[in-house]
Amino acid sequence: MSDPILSIKDLGKRYRLRTSARHNTLRDQLAEGFRRLVRRPAPETVHSPAEVEFWALRGVNCSIEEGEILGVIGRNGAGKSTLLKLLSQITEPTEGEIRIRGRIASLLEVGTGFHPELSGRENIYLNGAILGMSKSEISRKFDEIVAFAEVEKFLDTPVKRYSSGMYVRLAFAVAAHLEPEILIIDEVLAVGDAAFQQKCLGRMKEVGKSGRTVIFVSHNMSIVQSLCHRCLVMQGGRLIADAPVSEAVEIYLRDSSASNAFNQTPKRTDKPALVSGNLDPTDDGIRIRLGITSENRRSVAVDLRLADRTGIPVGFGSLGTLDSRSMVELAPGTNFVSFSFSTRALATGSYYISIDLTLPFSEYYDRCENCLQFENIRPAADGATRLVAQSWGYGSVELPLKRELDQLNITEFSSR
Repeated sequence: MSDPILSIKDLGKRYRLRTSARHNTLRDQLAEGFRRLVRRPAPETVHSPAEVEFWALRGVNCSIEEGEILGVIGRNGAGKSTLLKLLSQITEPTEGEIRIRGRIASLLEVGTGFHPELSGRENIYLNGAILGMSKSEISRKFDEIVAFAEVEKFLDTPVKRYSSGMYVRLAFAVAAHLEPEILIIDEVLAVGDAAFQQKCLGRMKEVGKSGRTVIFVSHNMSIVQSLCHRCLVMQGGRLIADAPVSEAVEIYLRDSSASNAFNQTPKRTDKPALVSGNLDPTDDGIRIRLGITSENRRSVAVDLRLADRTGIPVGFGSLGTLDSRSMVELAPGTNFVSFSFSTRALATGSYYISIDLTLPFSEYYDRCENCLQFENIRPAADGATRLVAQSWGYGSVELPLKRELDQLNITEFSSR
């Protein structure tokens, strides 16, 4: 048996977070300045910053064989991105070792490895050179890369003018066609449209069949199950399972903290963010009410994804909005929007709902994976069959969705 193309032994990554005993805000500084003007200042107390250790990853062991397509799954903060950065040699491990045979190409976020001032054409050659390819090797693949990325008209435009979708198409095309031995893909493909995602999945399968290795991170369990045979399940910076994909997905979903409601503090960002959600039964189905904050007026698509307990999605396309005619108009502050749908076509069992806030086919603002759960205890309607997934990620039966705006701008937005 040949040596694995990639092996990981006792891998760990530690960060040191500096904290202060006192949070010195601008308001504190202004108040202290005023006090110094009107009276003699008291002796200053020195607040020494403290260091807190944070292990983003620890004790990870596994090996990956040549030609394998390996999935990596886990909730936000589980350590997936840290693992990929270590494998891509973007950052160094604190402990443990990684042994790699061959070149690695990584697509971890939009624009990774691109120089914004260079054109698409120049970035293809730049990325190829970084991967160790000769100019003649890149030229041989050039037309194939451009055709796959569908950016012919913008090939000589600086990539800083590209949309997120164009960035991803070109970045994936370069990474997948310049023949690295190991291809690492994070969920950056989510900003592409459905047809491009399907094309990327097909390409990754071809890469695996050609004997090269793919490491793929995704929150879409259907895509993971269609693409991978084996999965790593991450939790709290540790590897909790290395198992066949169906078993790994069940472990991942079993770990869910989903219930019929959630509340969360939005990330410090100027993008729209999910802050709450609750799920209530109706006469023939489910009603979902979401709270969304925004600093300013903005249009967003609210994409709801329904999956069964094995991660298989149900419902054609998605339950939510995906086109400009159905955008939700947000006002500054906290906004509420409701969705309802019938569960008569669903088989009995447990279901999970994931939520994405997006600018369709371009950018993700916020997401909440498997954050709501419900049990369907009614048998499916007469003649209805269990909803099944198509090969690339959505179910085969359409579930009509009703949307209504409850109340807008009920609280003023505050940065405090």
